[in-house]
Amino acid sequence: MSDTLPPKPMRASRITIAQLMQLEQANLLGNVHGGWIMKLVDEAGALASMRHAQQRVVTVAIDQMVFRQPIRIGDLVSLTAEVTYTGRTSMEVEVQVVAENPITGERTHTNTAYLVYVALGEDGKPAPVPPLIAENPAEKARMQAAKERQQRRLAQK
Repeated sequence: MSDTLPPKPMRASRITIAQLMQLEQANLLGNVHGGWIMKLVDEAGALASMRHAQQRVVTVAIDQMVFRQPIRIGDLVSLTAEVTYTGRTSMEVEVQVVAENPITGERTHTNTAYLVYVALGEDGKPAPVPPLIAENPAEKARMQAAKERQQRRLAQK
């Protein structure tokens, strides 16, 4: 692939996955294990970045993850992921996690996570990804915040 890939809008990468939380995913108090949610977050993020890059990806970083509210057995968990920043071969993905009581319809935002993925070519080496387009002021602000997060990550190396 060349380095002159056509840019793509954020919305082109957006995916949502949903899963009903079951007994085997929870502790004795009925709260879903954080590790289970982290696994789902990584899957959603990987799918969004694969959709953007149209290539395989690997996870290279997961920013801090704070669980603001518990997720319970019987909740429908929805994860919405979207690419918010691209470098040459890397992408940041924002993943929003919402738990819904399917009986009452009450929805609770439980956490937001930011993950970084690198696209891999057929040779297994990092491969260029398409640039990202922000289509409105809100997306421009999200992209700027993502760029600042990426600069902080690189400064920590």
